[in-house]
Amino acid sequence: MILNTGQRTDIPAFYPTWLANRLKEGFVCVRNPFNPVQVSRYRLNPKVVDIIGFCSKNPSPFFPYMKLLEGYGQFWYVTITPYGKDIEPAVPDKHKILEDFKTLSEMVGKERIGWRYDPILVTDRYTKEYHLRAFEQMAAELEGYTNIVVISFIDLYEKVKRNFPEITAVTREDKHFLGKEIVAMAGAHGMTVKPCGEGDFLSRYGADCSGCMTVKDYEKALGKRLIVPNKKPARKECACYLSGDIGAYDSCGHLCRYCYANNDIEAVKRNMQAHDPNSPFLIGNYTPDDEINDVDQKSWIDCQISLFDSF
Repeated sequence: MILNTGQRTDIPAFYPTWLANRLKEGFVCVRNPFNPVQVSRYRLNPKVVDIIGFCSKNPSPFFPYMKLLEGYGQFWYVTITPYGKDIEPAVPDKHKILEDFKTLSEMVGKERIGWRYDPILVTDRYTKEYHLRAFEQMAAELEGYTNIVVISFIDLYEKVKRNFPEITAVTREDKHFLGKEIVAMAGAHGMTVKPCGEGDFLSRYGADCSGCMTVKDYEKALGKRLIVPNKKPARKECACYLSGDIGAYDSCGHLCRYCYANNDIEAVKRNMQAHDPNSPFLIGNYTPDDEINDVDQKSWIDCQISLFDSF
């Protein structure tokens, strides 16, 4: 099966020791965000977990623990955007993250890592021209270290409107202009653009609009075919394969103003204070009312055929 660590928070950046402890102990407990007493308990064992997906703005805190992932398939997305502290208050220096991206690519292989340049927002400071200059510089720096770059344009969720009230949606004209230019620049540096939740309008310019984390992406990272159960996407715009996430909302310390996973800063502070690296839960610990369900897990790898047998 597939587990994810990055749809709700940035575990490598803020909770690397906790994840290392979970991998050592071989299980993790995850609360249902809509009904917290419902707890899913996952085994962390490469016999039943085929691949672990990561999405991080700062992967380096987990580098000392990378050997714990031996035996697991893995795929990493590292987000590197051109914004300053006015938009991303606690994200480290982008030059450092670019270097960390290269280091991680050399560790896992470029077929197991992708770059996320998202979300794209347009303001008086972060103009279209600014984005094109920044993207070109970053793409040149990352050439040869990945084959994929994911882009998306800012979504105005209610949380985003509340935490970033002055932001506006990117216009249709600007989406087409930026998308077309970015696809061309990415291609010049050996990368395919995969839009996230943007429909298929960028396909006319050469983007791969099949989804940014699909079964095929997992298969390429594993080098093996998967037989997966049918699952509905998280939202109708999303073409990615929904996996079990072991994170928790309102726990990411980057405090990006466009974030859909953080409700408010005070909630983030409370949750980060409640974190115990030795707990089975990312935030807090067992409670008397917990209803624990051991998830039925099995490998989805097709043992009959290798991904490369048909080539």
